[in-house]
Amino acid sequence: MAGILSIQFEPILNKMDENLEKIQRIIDNFMETNVDKKPVDLLVLPEFFTTGVSHKYVENPVSPEGGKPIELMANVAKKYNTNIAAGTVITKEGEKLYNTMFVLNREGKTVVKYRKIHLFKYFGGTENERITPGDEILVANLDFARVGLSICFDIKYPLHYRKLMQKGAEIIVSPSAWAFLKSINGQKELNSRIFRCLSITRANENLVYFVTSNQCGNAGILGSTGDSMIISPNAEILADAKDSECAIYANIDLELVRTLKNTTPMAFEE
Repeated sequence: MAGILSIQFEPILNKMDENLEKIQRIIDNFMETNVDKKPVDLLVLPEFFTTGVSHKYVENPVSPEGGKPIELMANVAKKYNTNIAAGTVITKEGEKLYNTMFVLNREGKTVVKYRKIHLFKYFGGTENERITPGDEILVANLDFARVGLSICFDIKYPLHYRKLMQKGAEIIVSPSAWAFLKSINGQKELNSRIFRCLSITRANENLVYFVTSNQCGNAGILGSTGDSMIISPNAEILADAKDSECAIYANIDLELVRTLKNTTPMAFEE
């Protein structure tokens, strides 16, 4: 068994320090009220957790090592003896900007960095005009499980997840900033339904635990749907944040994944 903690919160646009303080409070509150001492083997943060969804995120990128946000998460990892899939921050490497997730082990050391491959360039999105896409599909080999890495709009590309599963992923994380235009009636309900359906499908079709960590609340002209979930390979929603700012937790059974992978060979067929 393993414990998964996913954070959902409403970032303050372009206020890194305030957002880091808010995330620290949410994590500390869960840990301090965890009277049953439930294990936390993996903690997942949302996409753009330091800035929210704003074009200004490109104005103050962090170093390739992650800068202040990843230093703080490294301290959290050590303090609470947990692995962390640290949302995303914008890193500058040479002259290029990347939307980057850092995966940290319990000692606070970076195990792997995943650069978002499928950038949002549809329905008015312009992420591709500012950010360089990554080119490597990655699985983090942590001390308790193999964790496949994806970010937000990657979820629209099923072959990305098939490759993660074929690389041995037992859990797949999806830090997200899944948003909608507040000016269009019905967009929140539509985008929420799409996000939830895709998340459940990616879990079941790849026989993995699927962990989303999304933003919620307002982001200027945008709103975020929330809907962070922890989903079993049997499509069971084990934890659901809905549209609240909160931490959600589930105790997962990795033996279920390993059994299903040995008994459901069609999942590996091309």
